[in-house]
Amino acid sequence: MNNGYTDNLEKRYLESLAKQYPSVAAASTEIINLQAILSLPKGTEHFITDIHGEYEQFNHVLKNGSGAVRRKIDEEFGNTLSIKDKKSLATLIYYPKEKLDIVLKDEDESTIEDWYKITLHRLVQITKRVSSKYTRSKVRKALPKDFAYIIEELITEKAEIQDKEAYYNEIINTIIRIGRAPEFIIALSNLIQRLVIDHLHIVGDIYDRGPGPHIIMDTLRKYHSVDVQWGNHDIVWMGAASGHLACIANVIRISAKYGNLDTLEEGYGINLIPLATFAMEVYKDTNCDAFSIKYNTAYDTKDLSLDMKMHKAITVIQFKLEGQLIMRRPEFGMEDRLLLEHIDYENKTIDINGTKYRMKDTDFPTINKDRPYELTPEEEQVMERLSQAFVKCEKLKKHVKFLFSKGSLYKVYNSNLLYHGCMPMDEDGNFKKVNVYGKEYSGKALYDILEYYARKGYYSHDDLKEKLKGQDIMWYIWTGPNSPVFGKDKMATFERYFIEDKEPQKEVKNSYYRLLDNEEVINRILTEFGLDTEKSHIVNGHVPVELKKGESPVKCGGKLLIIDGGFSRAYQDKTGIAGYTLVANSHGMRLVAHELFESAESAIMNESDIISDSTILETSTMRQKIMDTDIGAELRERIDQLEKLLGAYRNGTIMENI
Repeated sequence: MNNGYTDNLEKRYLESLAKQYPSVAAASTEIINLQAILSLPKGTEHFITDIHGEYEQFNHVLKNGSGAVRRKIDEEFGNTLSIKDKKSLATLIYYPKEKLDIVLKDEDESTIEDWYKITLHRLVQITKRVSSKYTRSKVRKALPKDFAYIIEELITEKAEIQDKEAYYNEIINTIIRIGRAPEFIIALSNLIQRLVIDHLHIVGDIYDRGPGPHIIMDTLRKYHSVDVQWGNHDIVWMGAASGHLACIANVIRISAKYGNLDTLEEGYGINLIPLATFAMEVYKDTNCDAFSIKYNTAYDTKDLSLDMKMHKAITVIQFKLEGQLIMRRPEFGMEDRLLLEHIDYENKTIDINGTKYRMKDTDFPTINKDRPYELTPEEEQVMERLSQAFVKCEKLKKHVKFLFSKGSLYKVYNSNLLYHGCMPMDEDGNFKKVNVYGKEYSGKALYDILEYYARKGYYSHDDLKEKLKGQDIMWYIWTGPNSPVFGKDKMATFERYFIEDKEPQKEVKNSYYRLLDNEEVINRILTEFGLDTEKSHIVNGHVPVELKKGESPVKCGGKLLIIDGGFSRAYQDKTGIAGYTLVANSHGMRLVAHELFESAESAIMNESDIISDSTILETSTMRQKIMDTDIGAELRERIDQLEKLLGAYRNGTIMENI
């Protein structure tokens, strides 16, 4: 009975496959094609984390392929090009339009044609090199529509042509003669950028601190192949986009603190006038010194006074909303964060865990001492209008849906386990059991249940009770003590604003961070996610590696890699560098450290790059092929199905359509 059902199901599947490959010839051709693909070198994967809105630096790293473009130039031209010429060619590939504008101003008409010829020949050579490990079909899909045929002609060897040099020269001369050289240079440069990175992994924290997370998200939405592991700064924006008030308050507070309210107003078109009006009226005579703005050079200081008032207003609202949430969800175990009720306004102190601390500020015109977590009618009105603005924002909606479709709390990809923060553990290195709505979860199951509720929090519309549970979980993932992407006992936001004493500001990291070099623990995590402990790695970010203090991103003999090196300018004084990129290609794994990045304008004008150091972590004794990857496993399964279809054609079970 069971066998008959299985056979019938397989036959129906093969009949469906036969519509795509209607003959022995068609199925055979596809088998040959897929088998050939399995023998190609695996594509290059790039891993980047903790971008935190630094869009110029992020875009530069994508453009230079974390040094891959420069390495290809070195491989292709060796000592035949000077260092200066190599730098110029690299900068042209990164910023073709901007560099062309400079060249066209500097070169006169008598020399520009020679420059075009030399440059186009060099770009064609690099394009050939970066496209050599892909199938012609894959390269063809990546080609810019306007120049697809010409580029394919230039990068494809033509054995039948006697004088190849004359043939290729004639194509290039014609491009120049008809005035299409600038557009062709831009097309080739963009194609090179596209081909040096086959797949991009973003290991969390696209949002907050820096000025351009929306620009980064626009770039990622158009990117050819990408996945995202959510960081806590991403999930709080996702919660805000769902309309969750505590998440919205957090997003606005952080934007205000770093002088990035423009990201909300101009980047996303979210109307902050209700908050600004409220803050000007209610906080006009209030001390806001504790709410200074960490602004950059682009910040307009004329907004400083208003932004500090808005900063204070939304922070007070946040603490009230979070208090309501903590009382609503006792299973979160966060009662120690109910701090507003412990303020002694007369003595300007607060009692935290039995110790009294002096407060820098107790001037809170909207806090009712008897009901400290209750919003005033005016605050309720402000939050209602802000909630509508976030929920109805079309651009934010597109970005968050992208994060849900391309993202998750963790990913297993080509023997690597990717997650942003940590595996919550107890002091002995056992997976911590966490109460999620009355049931305990640990290990992989904890990640899965949190992600399940996060998706409900955004997508559930019929069951508002379940939606709120999901929204509250998104807030918990952002700040909860057992959240795998936060990984600390508390988020000491209140203490940092109001208490001078450093002791209560301390955030104790989860035991995971103490056990990073414990091979037994790391192997336990890899096994939990079904990975081979001998050849797999964990890749995560979240905690900046302080290279200047001698810290290393490589843990447990290379089994675990923490690749947060300070993409965010806010961390660069601490780390001493401007971030890491992990590069995994067919030859092995390489960790690239980046120099401090000034600006795209400086990179163009000074032909500067931001690669400072490159460490080879692993070298494969044999070059890895597509057959060794997850895609290879899928292709082998496809080949197996097609061979079954061939068998069905040959024994007459399924008839060819010829």
